[in-house]
Amino acid sequence: MPANKLKLYNTLSRKVETFTPFNAGEVKIYTCGPTVYSQPHIGNFAAYIYWDLLIRTLKAQGYGVKRVLNLTDVGHLTSDADDGEDKLEKGARLTGKTVWEVAEFYIDKFLADYSALDLTPPDLLARATDYIPEDIELVDILTAKGYTYETRDGIYYNTAKFPHYADFARLDLDNLKAGARVEFSDEKLNPSDFAVWKFIQPGEKHEMRWDYLGRPGYPGWHLECSTIIHTELGETIDIHAGGIDHIPTHHTNEIAQSEAAFEKKLAKYWIHCNHLTSEGQKISKSLGNGYSLADLAEKGYSPLDFKMWVLQGHYQSERDFSLENLEAARIRRLNWRNRIAKCYQTPASSSTTTPDAIADIIDALDDNLNSPKAFAIIDAVTNDNLDFWQQIDHLFGLGLLSDSPELGSAAKKLLVSRQAARAAKDFATSDRLRDELLAQNISVLDSKDGQIWQYAR
Repeated sequence: MPANKLKLYNTLSRKVETFTPFNAGEVKIYTCGPTVYSQPHIGNFAAYIYWDLLIRTLKAQGYGVKRVLNLTDVGHLTSDADDGEDKLEKGARLTGKTVWEVAEFYIDKFLADYSALDLTPPDLLARATDYIPEDIELVDILTAKGYTYETRDGIYYNTAKFPHYADFARLDLDNLKAGARVEFSDEKLNPSDFAVWKFIQPGEKHEMRWDYLGRPGYPGWHLECSTIIHTELGETIDIHAGGIDHIPTHHTNEIAQSEAAFEKKLAKYWIHCNHLTSEGQKISKSLGNGYSLADLAEKGYSPLDFKMWVLQGHYQSERDFSLENLEAARIRRLNWRNRIAKCYQTPASSSTTTPDAIADIIDALDDNLNSPKAFAIIDAVTNDNLDFWQQIDHLFGLGLLSDSPELGSAAKKLLVSRQAARAAKDFATSDRLRDELLAQNISVLDSKDGQIWQYAR
């Protein structure tokens, strides 16, 4: 049974707390997923990288994990609230595709990038459009309990009926001006009220539509997470994860819906990662300042170089992305890969195991997922071996061993030939063979113990 050593910062209490799941045998986790209307950028993937670290840390502690990741393919409006165009409809308008085609196209893009980052697959990928009957049932429950009211454009949740609405985000509802979080409607009772169901207005283009109360419409964005969690994970879950931008609106509304309807706490622990910025601005699709992983690949960077850069920082820290910083992360990852390459060329008996280092690394992760501290410990290890690196790759998923240091036969022959040329003091041939190896991404270091090959990049 896990020793409950893991500590996490809980947004609910604003404190670092010792993690204790409801069921010692399994941790139930829900992580907010992408809205699949355009190419995901690196700012989107930072969160999934941090939550991958969380999943790997929990599993390293011996926990079983059941994790659901949602895919928002309807209902997320361009304002992130209750006005503007549905983001899937916007994607369809810009690309000339149907909304269904847009969703499929960008889900495939997301999953390809997710795999390229070696992120642990969720136990369930839940598409919002697969839960419409459950959404309607949830709206009916809230209405029966007196939490909703109807306007011309939808069914709204009356936040005044939920006494703890402001608690999670520490909102000042008295000073919340109409329109500060959602566009003002003369039918809304409170400026913080939000739509759980939107009616499609006459003349409004909206391909995704379902009938409710005799009118076509679609679910509000916040509704899907409450529905999916209740349907797939049951009552109170252990961990709900997302970005800090979810705190004041999305997660606040999730709590209000779920806890009013089901009369149970939605999640025991809420953890949130901070933003990535670019030149001081949050990376976002709306600002157009985000690189995709494909953009980075064109510049010579692996997705795992980017993952390395993300994990060099703490999930609660706001960090500014630059290609210069990414280059430093690439070099650090290259150095680790070359330490592994050296292990392959060193007799196993000459390298001892490092259980204390592994224990220290796990202790760092137990301390609120302190990956920067864990990386510093890895840098300082001097008696590493292949067993050590296999454990490191299992903990962080950096593909350190995926480029197998077992050289191909052509490279092996070049190394043997070069070694013979040096022994014969034929340095011209030795230099030529060095260049041929470099063309295969192999550099050679000459030492008193002979030549040691390393990755050049």
